[in-house]
Amino acid sequence: MRTARFRAMRRQRLAKIVATLGPASSSQDKIRSLFEAGVDVFRLNFSHGTHADHRQRVTIIRSLEKEVGRPVGILADLQGPKLRVGDFADGGAELVPGSIFRLDLDPALGDAKRAQLPHPEIFAALESGAELLVDDGKIRLEVLRFGPEFAECRVAVGGRISNHKGVNVPRAVLPISPLTPKDRTDLAFALEAGVDWIALSFVQRPDDIAEARKLIGRRAGIMAKIEKPAALDRLKEIIELVDAIMVARGDLGVELPLEEVPGVQKRLVRAARLVGKPVVVATQMLESMISAPVPTRAEVSDVATAIYDGADAVMLSAETASGKYPAEAVSTMDRVLRQVEKDPVYRGLVDAIHGDPEATAPDAISVAARQIADTVKAASIVTYTMSGSTAVRAARERPRAAILALVPYVDTARRLALVWGLHCMTAEHADDFEIMVDRACRVALKEGFAREGQRIVVTAGVPFGTPGSTNVLRIAFVGSEGAAG
Repeated sequence: MRTARFRAMRRQRLAKIVATLGPASSSQDKIRSLFEAGVDVFRLNFSHGTHADHRQRVTIIRSLEKEVGRPVGILADLQGPKLRVGDFADGGAELVPGSIFRLDLDPALGDAKRAQLPHPEIFAALESGAELLVDDGKIRLEVLRFGPEFAECRVAVGGRISNHKGVNVPRAVLPISPLTPKDRTDLAFALEAGVDWIALSFVQRPDDIAEARKLIGRRAGIMAKIEKPAALDRLKEIIELVDAIMVARGDLGVELPLEEVPGVQKRLVRAARLVGKPVVVATQMLESMISAPVPTRAEVSDVATAIYDGADAVMLSAETASGKYPAEAVSTMDRVLRQVEKDPVYRGLVDAIHGDPEATAPDAISVAARQIADTVKAASIVTYTMSGSTAVRAARERPRAAILALVPYVDTARRLALVWGLHCMTAEHADDFEIMVDRACRVALKEGFAREGQRIVVTAGVPFGTPGSTNVLRIAFVGSEGAAG
C-alpha cells in the first residue's frame, strides 16, 4: 500500500537513472533517499561486496518497492575476467621508457626486467606489433617477440608497475569466456535473489551472449557491456542477441584512443535505438561528485550529451557507491535530464531517428500508436503487455505522449523500469478488450497521465494472454471518474 508521501512518485522525465549501491549507500535510509532523488534501477556491482551484502540490498529495495507501489529494477553487474600481472619482490618496480621488459608464466617475484603474467590466453592472442596496456594504460608495452609462454616488450610509456595491476590487449580477441567460475557463482546467486538484469562484462563476440543465455534463460534480461573494441566489430550480431547494451566507457577509453570514445558512444546509442534495444551510458558521468557536492560544467555537458544522443538511461558508479554525496549526485542527474528534455532541440533530435519497423502487426500498431497520439494530441499511450515487448516497441517510437505500461507480472514491470519513457504498473489481466479500455482510462486518470475529457491511445493483443500478439488499437476518451467515454 502506498503512503501519501509517495503517491506522486511519477518521474517527470523520460530517460532513466541507474545508480550503484555500495558502502556509502546500502542502508535502508540511503536507498530510500536515492529512490526519492530519482533512481529507477539499482546496480549491484559484483566486483565488490559479499553475497550477504547484496542480498540485504535486494531485501531493502523490494521492501521499498512495496511501500511506494511502483516497480524498481535491479541490475547485477558481473565482474568478468580480470587479467593481471603477478607479484613483485618489492611490491613494484619502475619501468624506464626504452628498456626491455618481459612477461611470462614464471611465478617468481617480478622486478624491473620481468614479471609474471599468469594468462597464457594473452600470449596465444598476440600478433606482431601488438601493444599491452598495464594499469589502465598508464604503462604501454610494445611486443617485440612472443611465444606460448612469454612476451618480450619494449617499454613505450614507463612508470611504476606494482602487484596485480590489470593488463589490456587492445583489438585482440582473447580465447576467454566472459563468465569466470566466480561469475557463474555470482550469476546463480543473483538469479536466485530475483534480480531483473544481468550485465555481462568482457563481451567480445556473439558466442559470449549465447553462453550466458543458456544459463540465464528468460529469468532476467541480458545487458552486454560494450567495453572491448572486438565487440564493435560484431556489434550488430551482439545487439540482436541481447536485451540491452551498456556503453562502458571506462575500459573502452583504455583500449581505444580517448578521442575515439565519443564517436563510439554515439554509434552504440544509435545502433541500439534503431532496433529498439535499451542502451545505458556509464562511467565517470559525475565523477567529481565522489568528493564534491557539485559537478563540473564538463560533467553536466557529458550527461546532457548522452540524453541528446537518445540514451535510455545514464548510470552513476562510484558517485553513489562510495562517494560523499550520493543523493546529491542523483538529484543533479535528474535535474540535467529534465532540463534537456524541455529543450526543443532534444525533441528534434529524437524525431530524426526512427528505425524501420518489421512487417508485423505489433510493429505496425506501435508505429500507428505514436502517429495517432501525435495527430489527436492524446494525453498518453497505454499499452497492455505481458512479456514487455509491446511496451519496448512503444518506447522505441519515442512518442510525444507519455507511455503507461500495464503489466500483469511484476518481474516484467521491474525489467521495464530501465526503458526510456515507460511508467510501469502491475495490473490484473483482463479477458475483454472493453474492460481493458475502461481500466486504461481509470488508471491514466488516477496516475495523472490524463484528465477528464482528454483522449488516450490504448494498444493490446487479441487473443488475450498471448505474448507478442499486439494487434488492436483504440482511441478512448477519459470520462468521469476515469471511465471510458
